[in-house]
Amino acid sequence: MLFKPTFWLKNVLAIDEDFLYEHNVSAMVLDMDNTLSMHGNPAAEDGIMDWLEKMRGLGVKMRVVSNNTNKRVAPLAAMLGLPFTANGAKPLTFGVNRAVREMGAKKSETLVIGDQIFTDVMAGNLAGIRTVLVEPFHLEKTWTFRLKRRLESLVFHRDYSNLEIK
Repeated sequence: MLFKPTFWLKNVLAIDEDFLYEHNVSAMVLDMDNTLSMHGNPAAEDGIMDWLEKMRGLGVKMRVVSNNTNKRVAPLAAMLGLPFTANGAKPLTFGVNRAVREMGAKKSETLVIGDQIFTDVMAGNLAGIRTVLVEPFHLEKTWTFRLKRRLESLVFHRDYSNLEIK
């Protein structure tokens, strides 16, 4: 179960008021690259700013936890209006647990959301928090990302016929 997400969604935009209510969610630990923006891109993906505003309006607490450096995370997090933890050390739980504490959230009402099994999903599962695996907005072309995705397929089969798309 270490590699299996609690939920598998097309992207964060699929998380709406009904999903939050149905699953008793009041806080989210959000990955940045390929979850809120494309890896290395200084801007959010289309729809993210509106989605964040909707989540804020619903009273959802949010914090970015990224394995990337402060230099990468700080500018985008500031643009998104989100507090953050850089160098999050996922799949270790330090960054995720810190985020939950900083938000004053209950683990039982929190989701860890990201696009990678070996970092985001593992960190959430190890911390005892429900996880959401999202598909990246754009598939990475570098050999390292292709290798990661291939290794992920060994532990979690992405059966796209079962993908929840809202």
